[in-house]
Amino acid sequence: MTFTPWTLLIDVGLISLLLLLGKFLRAKVRLIQRLFIPPSLIAGLFGLVLGPELLGWLPLSGNLGTYAGILIALVFSCIPLTSAVKKSADGNSRVGRMWAYSQVGMLLQWALGGALGLWVLSKIWPVNGAFGLSMPAGFCGGHGTAAAIGESFANYGVEEMQSLAMTAATVGIIASVVIGMWLITWGAEHGKTKFICAYESLAPELRTGILPPDKRTSMGLASFSAISLDSMTFNFAMVALIALGGFGLAKLISWAWPALMLPVFSCAFIVGLLVRWFLRRAKVEEHLSKPIIGHLSGAFTDYLVAFGVASIRLEIVGHYIVPLLILLAVGLLLTLLYVFWVGARIHRTYPFEKSIFTWGWFTGTMAMGIALLRITDPESKSGCLDDYAFAYLYIAPVEIALVSLSPLAFAYGFGWLFVGLCALLGVAILAFAVVRGWLRKQ
Repeated sequence: MTFTPWTLLIDVGLISLLLLLGKFLRAKVRLIQRLFIPPSLIAGLFGLVLGPELLGWLPLSGNLGTYAGILIALVFSCIPLTSAVKKSADGNSRVGRMWAYSQVGMLLQWALGGALGLWVLSKIWPVNGAFGLSMPAGFCGGHGTAAAIGESFANYGVEEMQSLAMTAATVGIIASVVIGMWLITWGAEHGKTKFICAYESLAPELRTGILPPDKRTSMGLASFSAISLDSMTFNFAMVALIALGGFGLAKLISWAWPALMLPVFSCAFIVGLLVRWFLRRAKVEEHLSKPIIGHLSGAFTDYLVAFGVASIRLEIVGHYIVPLLILLAVGLLLTLLYVFWVGARIHRTYPFEKSIFTWGWFTGTMAMGIALLRITDPESKSGCLDDYAFAYLYIAPVEIALVSLSPLAFAYGFGWLFVGLCALLGVAILAFAVVRGWLRKQ
């Protein structure tokens, strides 16, 4: 089918319909509420089943994966405009522990996936050596990273990576909640939890996702009069301009150094940092609305998940089903062992609550981690999210580097070096935590 602007309208319109259907089901179906399944994932699964991959009832085009690549560039364009450098009031031991714990877990998950793909699975099945990276990209990274790494590997001819990583991300979200809820039940029975909250006791908005009138807030302040330029237009234009700049920078780099094909989302992040620096120097940064840009980022992410899951090519998943199941099962098991074994030894306060949050993040998404945390810590007394917010300022650059450089390393035969560096850096940070007295014997 020939792609036209009307094709884009049909695709966006149908996915929007499915997002609204997903939201309706989340608000009404108790099982979906108990599993905290986001409407974007429901929309993506409906798109996969009802679209061309299975039943063919919805006339979705074959460009859904391309949309996911564009949307992740838009998401990364928002990050520099919304991030804020903060300092911890207590100086850091709690934040340092959270940083070491999270950073090591992330690095070791990438090292594990890379090692399994290179030295185990590719020796038994005819899979690409980078096959194992679909697990950490989908688990720790979620659907956004799955889209990003899929786009990057596609540039090097590994077209199947996006479907594999999207599948891993979908399995991860389901596992994060199903296993997470079981862990919470076990923790409550064995006295591990401090402020356990029954599902029925959760605030209705946490179950249905619908805020009551008295809890609704403004989405952001307007900086301009609508008679000149609507503030939403201004903020969206800045984000779109940064994404375009990222695309141009990626093309320029590939033209100057053909061997170095940086993904558009990485270049968009770099351009975003430069744009923010310029806005600060020009003293016009105040006209940006961080809340509005944050909501734009959320909207891009919702569509990204929906388009990404709907674009999964089931024939690819079916072809690799056995090694993929082994990879995901091993990844879940070792992530579970790391999160709770190390978590119990590194966190001085509320180790179970902080570990269950990290489990949700490391296997599903940040939203899944927060959902599980709300059950175990409904009044946010553990300070987990505060510690994470400070720690993530140092984790984010490493995460972006992992997603950006891993395709380059594997494409040019340096996968073993990438895996080794991830493992070595992870062990080094763990040793640093021991020296600082953060990691202790149980």
